[in-house]
Amino acid sequence: MPEGDTVLQTAARLHAALAGRVLTHADLRVPRFATSDLSGRTVLDVTARGKHLLTRIEGGLTLHSHLRMDGAWRVYAPGERWRGGPGHQIRAVLTNADHTAVGYRLPVLELLRTSEESKAVGHLGPDLLGPDWDPALAVDRLLAAPDRPIGEALLDQRNLAGIGNVYKCELCFLARVTPWLPVGALPDWTLPRLVALAHRLLDANRDRPTRTTTIRAERRPRTGTPAPNPPQRPLPPLRVQEPLYVYGRVHRPCLRCGTPIRKVDEADRPTYWCPVCQSGPMP
Repeated sequence: MPEGDTVLQTAARLHAALAGRVLTHADLRVPRFATSDLSGRTVLDVTARGKHLLTRIEGGLTLHSHLRMDGAWRVYAPGERWRGGPGHQIRAVLTNADHTAVGYRLPVLELLRTSEESKAVGHLGPDLLGPDWDPALAVDRLLAAPDRPIGEALLDQRNLAGIGNVYKCELCFLARVTPWLPVGALPDWTLPRLVALAHRLLDANRDRPTRTTTIRAERRPRTGTPAPNPPQRPLPPLRVQEPLYVYGRVHRPCLRCGTPIRKVDEADRPTYWCPVCQSGPMP
């Protein structure tokens, strides 16, 4: 599922394939921009902003795309078969002498002036993987709506940019609260730690091919070595090595207590949690 770490990796692949090269062919398969001709222009860079992708092109243009639930960009060598899906799912094709980038199932694809990128991403909160990351600002934005459920608040990209449904579930588990607990009901020290943990987890996964939240920086040190700033509630050792604590593990035993993980579908998003380890309201 595309979240901030996945989008950053996608931006890096696109940048490596396109940046500094002249487009020999460009095809934007959305009605509004179908006649736009980008051939002959040089791609300057591809960058991620939260879960948004910005492909900046010579002439002051930016191709803005968003993957949402199942969008994807694939990069192919000349003559290589395109394998990202059927042709009717292709929304964009960008070709140079060495590579072709194909955008599949992109729910958002628009061409705008680079000077007007703020229209697409200006509403976003601090980017967990960006140079503008500001944990204090993220905490302030989350606290601005104290009655809002913490899971819903974490997903709101206006508070902090990059968290998707997987990290929402995992972060709530690690904070030992259900996603339906109001932000204002969290203990004072919990929210800053939760925001800091969100940054650490996304940063740890920015280069990993498989996302994991169960390998954490606060693992217990070797016997006899004091832990610098140990967490107040350290996790016990895992019984089985799993990449995630709760997401996608419905009916399987919790890695802390063994209780079956529960799942509920809300607004087309599945939420996973442990009814014993996590305190707070439940559906």
